[in-house]
Amino acid sequence: MSMSGGSDDGTPMMEMNTTPLIDVMLVLLIMFIITIPVATHAVNIDLPAPTPPPLVPPPKHDKNKVSVTPTNVITWNNQPVDPGQLLYQLQATLKIKPEPELQFQPDPQAAYDTTAKVLNIIKGSGVSAFGFVGNEQFIQFSKAANAPPAK
Repeated sequence: MSMSGGSDDGTPMMEMNTTPLIDVMLVLLIMFIITIPVATHAVNIDLPAPTPPPLVPPPKHDKNKVSVTPTNVITWNNQPVDPGQLLYQLQATLKIKPEPELQFQPDPQAAYDTTAKVLNIIKGSGVSAFGFVGNEQFIQFSKAANAPPAK
């Protein structure tokens, strides 16, 4: 009995063997899936270029602080605000010359969605004197998460 799938009368098989074609297509499909870049969600913020610090420290009233609490409450200088009030405050600071520095400090337990929305509001307001504060808390948080288990 013949393995070609044709008839036993000795005539050549006229159909194309598609098994190697299917194998090649599966390999190509896997290669395309592997090479597709991972979709990342990022908020692009144009941060100012670093400049040397001035010789005279700025007065304390030249800074405003926006933070996100663990319960996802947005605060402006430790006063709770909603997103509309935050935008109003940011636009009001743009009228002050020189522009006060805006410090942003999200809590490590705050929701990513709330933090991303606040960053989008800040970016949309046109604030140029912007900086993150309190990032050292995230270093400790990530070290604890990556620490080897205790024996």
